[in-house]
Amino acid sequence: MEVEFERHRSELVARERSGHSAVVEDNLLYVWGGYMSIAGEEVFLPNDEIWVYDLEQGSWEMFQMTGEVPPSMSGTCSCSLDGHMYIFGGCDDRSQSNQIYCANLTDGTYLWRRLVPGSGSAPSPRDKLSCWVYNGRIIYFGGYGYKELTDIDSRTRSFIVDEASWVTDVFWGWNNEVHIFDPRQGSWSEALTRGRAPAPRAAHSSATLGCRGYVFGGRVMETRTNDIHCLDFETWTWSEITPVTTSPVGRSWHSLTAVLDNSLFLFGGLSMDCKPMSDGWLFNVETKTWREVKHPNGNKPRLWHTACPGRDSDVIVFGGSCDYILLTDKGHCNDALVFQMQPYPLFRICEDFIAKNVETSELLRRQLPHLPPKLQKSLHKRVSFYRPFKKQGV
Repeated sequence: MEVEFERHRSELVARERSGHSAVVEDNLLYVWGGYMSIAGEEVFLPNDEIWVYDLEQGSWEMFQMTGEVPPSMSGTCSCSLDGHMYIFGGCDDRSQSNQIYCANLTDGTYLWRRLVPGSGSAPSPRDKLSCWVYNGRIIYFGGYGYKELTDIDSRTRSFIVDEASWVTDVFWGWNNEVHIFDPRQGSWSEALTRGRAPAPRAAHSSATLGCRGYVFGGRVMETRTNDIHCLDFETWTWSEITPVTTSPVGRSWHSLTAVLDNSLFLFGGLSMDCKPMSDGWLFNVETKTWREVKHPNGNKPRLWHTACPGRDSDVIVFGGSCDYILLTDKGHCNDALVFQMQPYPLFRICEDFIAKNVETSELLRRQLPHLPPKLQKSLHKRVSFYRPFKKQGV
């Protein structure tokens, strides 16, 4: 009976999706929202479900969410802060949103709350934006959305109108605004930045290292860029970084993840010539050098996926599409790709060796009961991860 239950859990897998939200908390990957294609139609994933992938055990669980549940959306911006998942913006079947929601990931209730600001005003509705977390606050940048004509300040050039999309006095377009949400105060504010800001964009990527936020690429109008910019959160000063090596090609719908103490990992996206990408690059912010990284997922292009930092500087990529989704929207994915960014510590190497070989080694099986209970529990999870039928689940 116990074995059958374990097999049932292994076969439970999150649906294919793109444009979803994902965060990692305590070695668990939490996935919410997004959309997939069924018979050529875009279908949003259920908004009252959150999928949890145990990165140690390699198994999925699904939990029902209650409370002030957000509408089903794609293109939301998500982050994890103090054990809570925050999502802002996104696009439902009607238009973009400028609402912010929060759910506690640690108390087991999975209760959504819509956060009503106590002061300040939320940014205009938008999706495909990015964010940084710094000093207990969430800092949002860019995106694609709409504004009324009276809200567009042509002097600041912070909003580029999409001339293909406008209705009377409402205009859609790209922005480069920086907005700050403080969960402790429940307040919104707009940062007064200095220096030369990046051009307005959406479907870009960002990451935080120390007191600085980095932005790479993205789309504005028909251009997909490969520039990289830095925002100092202490002085609110923008600076463009000029790499001293060859840069990756321009792209959108890619991911950028902070790894180690001085590096950013770039993966995938949609290139300027509309090609789904599977290349990986490391950017050293100190030496300003790009280096292409060889990895085992070179045959798995992804765009509009999520990428989260994991244990031992791993990067966990989930979902996304392997197609040019503006033309052929069929290739949504539901596998989790793990990118190893540094040599693993000796403990993890030993743990994985035992987990891979315990079922074929009588010597290892005899020694396991002599280990401390906590270590036995950890090894049991890793053994489950490496069982053949487990690998089929991801």
